[in-house]
Amino acid sequence: MPVLKITNDSIGFDAIEKVLSGTYSLEISDEVKSIVAHCRKYLDDRMANQKEPIYGINTGFGSLYNRSISESDLEELQKNLVVSHACGTGNTVPAELVRLMLFLKIKGLSFGNSGVQVETVQRLADFFNYDVLPIVYEQGSLGASGDLSPLAHLSLPLLGLGEVMYKGAYRSADDAIARHNWSPIQLKSKEGLALLNGTQFMSSYGAWAVYHALNISAWADLIAAISLEAFDGRTEPFHDSVHKIRPHEGQKNTAARLRDLLKGSEIAARPKSHVQDPYSFRCIPQVHGASKDAINYAERVILTEINSATDNPTVFPEEDLVISAGNFHGQPLALALDFLAMALSELGNISERRTYQLISGQRGLPPFLTKDAGLHSGLMIPQYTAASIVSRNKQLCTPASVDSIVSSNGQEDHVSMGANAAVKAYAVVNNLYDILGIELLTACQALEFRRPAKSSGEIESIFNGFRELVPVLEGDRMLYKDIHKAAEYIRSNRKA
Repeated sequence: MPVLKITNDSIGFDAIEKVLSGTYSLEISDEVKSIVAHCRKYLDDRMANQKEPIYGINTGFGSLYNRSISESDLEELQKNLVVSHACGTGNTVPAELVRLMLFLKIKGLSFGNSGVQVETVQRLADFFNYDVLPIVYEQGSLGASGDLSPLAHLSLPLLGLGEVMYKGAYRSADDAIARHNWSPIQLKSKEGLALLNGTQFMSSYGAWAVYHALNISAWADLIAAISLEAFDGRTEPFHDSVHKIRPHEGQKNTAARLRDLLKGSEIAARPKSHVQDPYSFRCIPQVHGASKDAINYAERVILTEINSATDNPTVFPEEDLVISAGNFHGQPLALALDFLAMALSELGNISERRTYQLISGQRGLPPFLTKDAGLHSGLMIPQYTAASIVSRNKQLCTPASVDSIVSSNGQEDHVSMGANAAVKAYAVVNNLYDILGIELLTACQALEFRRPAKSSGEIESIFNGFRELVPVLEGDRMLYKDIHKAAEYIRSNRKA
């Protein structure tokens, strides 16, 4: 198995892709081990020589910050923190996202500002490498003091507590770690807080969502070009001159991409009897481009976050400082993930409109793209399905970040709700694959009615690849399998 080494260098989406592939193991570099050990030693030395309280190390948590804890109880304090905060509900987090959470938690602890033991970081890597995946729940984080509840569930197996998915079955964590002859980690001062005070639930979902959003955006352009050809649309709206006078980056890039996709197309070059196309075709650069710009913004936020130390308090050995602050607050992620969900939802919104136009019996296409409408319903109902999913996405786009509910007796008086934004963005992404799959299914069926005229080389290549999976619709058949195949075709054939 190839190795992904945890170093002190910044990571990008190439590392995210490797983690999501499930084919890499993790190795913690000697440099990182040295940095983590140095920070831990500093904290131990400081605790041995300081009598004043330090939040979360020898005090209670949240509104209990004013309760001092005796030195003999410091390790129990950290264990109690993890155990008491494991209050998740709802669906379990998918395995690929649990792996991503483990990876990002290791990365966050590797900066040497958290005060954990090397053994703790290594055990998280062991879980990743041996596919011992903690059972984590989607609901329970306010996205403010970090993702407390999800990260508590991620951390329980370190103590031999909670449950894991191992070798395809739910098992108790103590059973799974015993199979590897591991002993439970004895948490030292601050370690429980370092494990729980972080944004790795939000940032894992966010990194996953952006990774897929980049692919979705590229496919949205490609499928839109196929639809335009099938609709016998005009190419003037993509002319470079139009976009030079309104030079939004995403808009310019989308128009350029459409020009490239249509280059050499016999269909695009032939004369048109209509002088204008509906907005869902004519405004592809403006709509897709705005979504691209939003995706790029979310990408920048996520890249900053996954290369940051986000727990609390933060330890600065070289400056002899331990500072209680707010790097665990998820507001940057909450806003970006809400924005990302809205931007992706709009790609689905305009996609469904193109699907509708293609089945509406215009431009010489038969109603519902079937040769014997009436006896056959053709592609009538896939558009219903797309419309239903588009409506669902609109509901999911109610922003989470505008809400805040006071917690911890008023100490945590503003929260981001970024975890809810993350889960919603995840759902929108998955929905987009189905919506775009339906448009691809519809566009390819419509393109059959333009034969023998040909489109461009790139479009014909995609068309032929899709036809290997999904044959032309000659008469009514069960279409749900075709829709599933179309969505998987887009998901598995990455374009970005």
